[in-house]
Amino acid sequence: MITDSTTDAERDGARRRTTYLLVDGENIDATLGGSILNARPSPEQRPRWERVLDFARGVWGADDVKGLFFLNASHGTMPMSFVQALMAIGFQPIPLAGEAHEKVVDIGIQRTLDALADRAGDVLLASHDGDFAPQLAALLGPGRHVGMLAFKEFTSTQLQQLTEGGLEIHDLETDVQAFNVRLPRLRIISLDEFDPLRYL
Repeated sequence: MITDSTTDAERDGARRRTTYLLVDGENIDATLGGSILNARPSPEQRPRWERVLDFARGVWGADDVKGLFFLNASHGTMPMSFVQALMAIGFQPIPLAGEAHEKVVDIGIQRTLDALADRAGDVLLASHDGDFAPQLAALLGPGRHVGMLAFKEFTSTQLQQLTEGGLEIHDLETDVQAFNVRLPRLRIISLDEFDPLRYL
């Protein structure tokens, strides 16, 4: 008689689907403030990060979402109220420190994307930075969803080119609905999305 040594818990774990959500907080904040608002975002103009987690849970039907929020802590300090708020909604803050010439957040995210190549699960990255294109390209393939959360008009060309290989780009404002306010964006609008009342 052949017995199956796999436990019910192991079989259940094998069936569970995880989405890894990596957030390049500096990049999102810089794009929002420098390219869209032309000013430091006020609290009500910032993304509602709990909605981003909800989107990550629903977009591909994940059983679990692992939210990793990368922060630059090279100056020896952290925005503790923000960090605590992130933890309260389910993110794992990752405050990184390094030398002045190092892009610590980029390096941390690149290393994490490399590590995910050997791990099952889907991947969402909130950023616009083309520096992540090689790592994302390596993740593309059968059996895994890979996507970006960004303002589409500011997504780097290197990332946009990866859509031919299966990379999905989801707009933080229109797809994720991460904001409580309408942002003053100038971008190409599909006819399906065009609402003339917005401009009258």
